[in-house]
Amino acid sequence: MTEKVECVVIGAGVVGLAIARRLALEGREVVILEAETAFGTHASSRNSEVIHAGIYYPTGSLKARLCVAGRQALYRYCAEHEIAHRRIGKVIVACDATELAGLRRYREQGALNGVDDLRELAADELAALEPELRCVAGFLSPSTGIIDSHGLMLACLGDAQRHGAALALASPVCAGRVGAGDITLEVGGAGAMTIACRIAVNAAGLRAQEVARSLAGLGREAVPPTHYAIGHYYTLAGPCPFRRLVYPVARQDWLGVHVTIDLDGRARFGPDFNWIDRIDYRFDAARESAFYDSIRRYYPGLRDGALRPGYTGIRPKIHGPGEPVPDFVIQGPRDHGVPGLVNLFGIESPGLTSSLAIADHVAGLVQ
Repeated sequence: MTEKVECVVIGAGVVGLAIARRLALEGREVVILEAETAFGTHASSRNSEVIHAGIYYPTGSLKARLCVAGRQALYRYCAEHEIAHRRIGKVIVACDATELAGLRRYREQGALNGVDDLRELAADELAALEPELRCVAGFLSPSTGIIDSHGLMLACLGDAQRHGAALALASPVCAGRVGAGDITLEVGGAGAMTIACRIAVNAAGLRAQEVARSLAGLGREAVPPTHYAIGHYYTLAGPCPFRRLVYPVARQDWLGVHVTIDLDGRARFGPDFNWIDRIDYRFDAARESAFYDSIRRYYPGLRDGALRPGYTGIRPKIHGPGEPVPDFVIQGPRDHGVPGLVNLFGIESPGLTSSLAIADHVAGLVQ
């Protein structure tokens, strides 16, 4: 027997839940399918929980536009729903003279993206703001913040359910087919079923390409390659020496081992990305010495033995090592020719910050 619903959202991470909320608020009938036994168990709960300002991304890109709009929407939403968060601010620093050009590019890029509150800091100002930092220059991003990502997901899910949405856990999409009239999904798990829907949003995160490839009738040229990058996080034993987040100038296509602070005031360092070929969250303790070396470039006071293994997170990449970093890929019917289907690929950072704006964007694609 085939169940019929209007909208299916595949994936109950922060982006999937934000999309389900947005569609439900429009009065649409929404079912959320999640392969795991709980929501938000992958990238949505294994990250730095940072509300990004929108500094780093190419002007006009989805990442830039949705991060800036999403950050503004997220602060409003947190205030309205009493989600724990803090507009803590961030300092971005050059550890030596070779990084000054990179620091200048960040400021210029942020200004082009509409981040209009960045403030250059002289050496004495940096020393006063963050006495433990060693750097030659930096600037302040006061609109960067931190958030309880689980609280955000709970709020989005609660809004969606109050407007009629249903969450089905342990319900992986195993296969499907797309046609001119509707989209049919074969759902596994204990309550295996077939669902026919008019709108399907593939927000499956790490497995988004796998889901897309399982849909008969969707051209394979529409599905980008799958790559995974794992990041390790260490926590700091003892009090946090910083009042704000600290990001050094990046040396590769990621933002380096930076300092984030959780809502309890504890410092954590990471991530140091490494390419992997499968989803595997095991912590590699052998990376510890590299963490000490990276952190001491800007925090020389880090004591031996002060780092504690924290956790790992995996990002869904659509590019491989050495390739240019692409934009978010959010495909609607005009992109792949399938009415009612939206695929989201490569939704990594700043996905959490952008989640509400991504939801608005997807809602526009399915009108």
